[in-house]
Formats: sequence, C-alpha cells, structure tokens
Amino acid sequence: MGADVPALGRVPVNVLASAGFFILGFGHPAFWLLGLAAEAAVVPTLAFNKRFQNYVDATERQITSGDSQVKRTALVQTLPADDRKRIDALDRKCAKVLDVYRNAQAEEFLIETNREALDNLKWVYTKLLIARFHLLTAGTDDTAESLQRKIGSLEKDLQDSQETPALRQSKAATLDILKRRLTNIERRGQSLEEVESDLTRVESQVDLVLDNAAMQGKPQTISTDLQLASDLVGGGLFGEAETAVADLDRDYGQPRSAGKATVSGSS
Repeated sequence: MGADVPALGRVPVNVLASAGFFILGFGHPAFWLLGLAAEAAVVPTLAFNKRFQNYVDATERQITSGDSQVKRTALVQTLPADDRKRIDALDRKCAKVLDVYRNAQAEEFLIETNREALDNLKWVYTKLLIARFHLLTAGTDDTAESLQRKIGSLEKDLQDSQETPALRQSKAATLDILKRRLTNIERRGQSLEEVESDLTRVESQVDLVLDNAAMQGKPQTISTDLQLASDLVGGGLFGEAETAVADLDRDYGQPRSAGKATVSGSS
C-alpha cells in the first residue's frame, strides 16, 4: 500500500501520486485539477477496500503492541537466566517465521496479522515460565516425602494411649495441618508438570509454524490455536507479578475468566 522513499521511509501510493501531479502542475495547471479529481475518486473507495482495511488494522496493532513488548521485556528480566534463554530461543524462531514470509513477499497486512498471532503465543510462553518460577520458589523447602515422614510419626504417636488428652488433641491438630500441606505440595507438583508440558507444547507449535512457513509456497495466515493444561486464567500462579500479568493480558486480549487456558491465534 506504499513505496519506500529514501530519507522518507514508506510513503502511501496516493501521497506519491498527489506529489507527482503537484510537480507536473507547474508545467501545466491542468495537472493540478486532474490530481484533485483523482484523489477525490480514490480516497473514498479506500474506506470500503478490504485489503486497505486489513492493512490499517494491522498497522494499528503494530503501533499499540510497542508498549506491550516493553512490559513483557520487563517481566522477562525478573526470570532466571535459563528461562530468559528459553524465551530468547522462542523469539528467534518467531522472528525467523516472519522473515520467511517477508522473503516470500507476503502482503504487509498478512505479515502483521501473523506477527500478532506469534506475539500472543510468546506471551503465553512467558506466562508459563513466570508461573513455573513462582511454583518453584513459593512456599517452604519441605517435600512430599518429608511431610509424609512427619505424618507417619504423628500417626504412630497418636496410637499411644498413655498420652494426655490435651497432647493428643494438639498432635491431632498438627496432623491435620500436615495433611493439608501435603495436599498443597502435591497440587503444586501437578501444576509444575502441567506447566512443563505446556512449555514443550508451545515450543513444538512454533517449530510446526516454522516448518509450515518454510514448506508452503504461498504465505498463509498462521494458526496458533491450542488448549493448555495449565490454569493460567484463574489467577494465583504468578505471585508478585500477578498485577503486571493481568495488565498485559488485557493488552494481548487474553481471557481472565476461570478455567483452563486457551491460546487463540488467527486461523
């Protein structure tokens, strides 16, 4: 929908045409009238042109995504070095996908639409790593095995009929607390397994997108639809980053209702 002009960047075609008529008008004033007539005829039709509308929408998304990228980068910096390396690797693959489409001379609005789909996928990947970091660092150092040993010891003590009622009551209350803590740790372990599985799934999805981009002769809109096992929309998995994550979810248009997370890209 435009042409690259040295020192000016990408300039819309209608602007270039108007400039041409303006210059020609110095040779003959009739060109000025002709240019006005052409501009009056072309501009209204653009409002109903689907390709032009798609181009405008994609351009607007690119502009508004700038702040989101800055916020995402700030969150990434709070993660351990190994997690940042994983994100960098995924970012490079996504950038390679877009390079393939540019080399195939795909239309600009298609590239921007695919960029948005990949950005959403990268954001979900970042959220998974934030959730994983919080699950690994939150809580105490007790393991399921250590709690099970403590529970077994207390259950054995409670079988001793010589203990006073007050002591038995105290140990029974402690036993109840330990069992609840064991349940929480087991749930945390299950959540970690789900997050790890989803991280691998997102990585595989991006690999598939890259394979398809390299093999397809004609550039197509990227589909990034996948159902995650992790509950990333129910809240509580991101620790101190909860507010920042919710803010970015709004930027990326991610759902915040309860339930399992779904990544929905373009289809």
